[in-house]
Amino acid sequence: MDLEKLKYPIGKYIKPSVIDQSIIDGYIFEIESFPERLRNVVTRYSQTQLDTPYRPDGWTVRQVIHHCADSHMNSFIRFKLALTEESPTIKPYFEERWAELADAKNLDIEPSLILLDGLHKRWVILLKSLKAEDFQKVFIHPEHGKSFTLAENTGIYAWHCNHHLAHVLLVDRL
Repeated sequence: MDLEKLKYPIGKYIKPSVIDQSIIDGYIFEIESFPERLRNVVTRYSQTQLDTPYRPDGWTVRQVIHHCADSHMNSFIRFKLALTEESPTIKPYFEERWAELADAKNLDIEPSLILLDGLHKRWVILLKSLKAEDFQKVFIHPEHGKSFTLAENTGIYAWHCNHHLAHVLLVDRL
């Protein structure tokens, strides 16, 4: 498998030209089901598999799981900022540096799996409570120099869930 396919096993995120309620409902389903789908895969992995990179120079499965917890916490906070402030500028973070910290490299995966369970429950309750106009609220991402609607960011994170689940599943092929 070539490196690009290993980096993006499900392809890169493609924003639909129109994001209607049925598309948002599909995104919410992906976000809601992610913790269970991830847990069903990784709880059968050995410690060696958890410490196996999914590609050359890539993160280990352990790092991917902890990254999902970190990333999804940041996204949830961004949603709340966009819902409670007028076009807030969010704080980016260096995810690759976070993945090198001791908690991401060495900690058992269970704390992040528990965190994802609770976080996604709260996130989904929030998402299901939003009106169509709420999904048009935005935050500004200074690294990208543009604003993102909550509809688009919901899609990005539905993709993010499946993107990293596909990375984890690559270890089955090794």
